Amino acid sequence: MIRYLEDEKRLPDVSFSNGSRTSINFKKISKLTENSYSLGKFGEMMIEMLPHDLSFTIFVPSETAFERDLRLRVNDSLAGEKANDTYAILTRVLSFTVVPWKILSESVSYTDELTCDSLSGLKLHVSKDADKMLVVNRLRSTAVNLRKREMVIHVMDGVLMEAEFE
Repeated sequence: MIRYLEDEKRLPDVSFSNGSRTSINFKKISKLTENSYSLGKFGEMMIEMLPHDLSFTIFVPSETAFERDLRLRVNDSLAGEKANDTYAILTRVLSFTVVPWKILSESVSYTDELTCDSLSGLKLHVSKDADKMLVVNRLRSTAVNLRKREMVIHVMDGVLMEAEFE
C-alpha cells in the first residue's frame, strides 16, 4: 500500500551532478492519509525490484504511459514468452527513473531546476509547474509524494528513457 507522507521530514544535504550542494529546508509537509493510489501492475513490479530498506525517488510511468509509450498491456505482456521481455523492459526503464535519494515536490522551487543523475546516468531535469506538479525532462507528473517503505514515488504521464532505448 502506498501512503502519502506523514509528519514533518528533513532530508540531508543533496549533491547534484554539477557539484553543487544544497540543504533542503522543508516547511511542514502535509499530513498523509492512508488512502492508497494504484500504480498498476507494471508500476508495482518496478517498485518491488528495488531494495526495501534504502531511500529512493522513483518516477514511475502511469498505467496509461506504460500502454501508450511502451505498448505494455497486463493481460498480453505478462503471458507466456512475453513475460521475460516485459521484465527486461521494466528493469531497463527502472534504471532511467530511479534517483538514489529522496526528492519531494516541496524541495523543488518554482524558479530553479534540479539536475540529478538516475541510476543509469540519465540526466534528469526536475522542475515544478504552477499546479505544484513535478516536471521531469518535459514529462509532467500526475501524482507526487507517494510513499512506499523508504521510497518517494512520483507518477509520470510518460516514460523517462534515453533516446537509444526509445
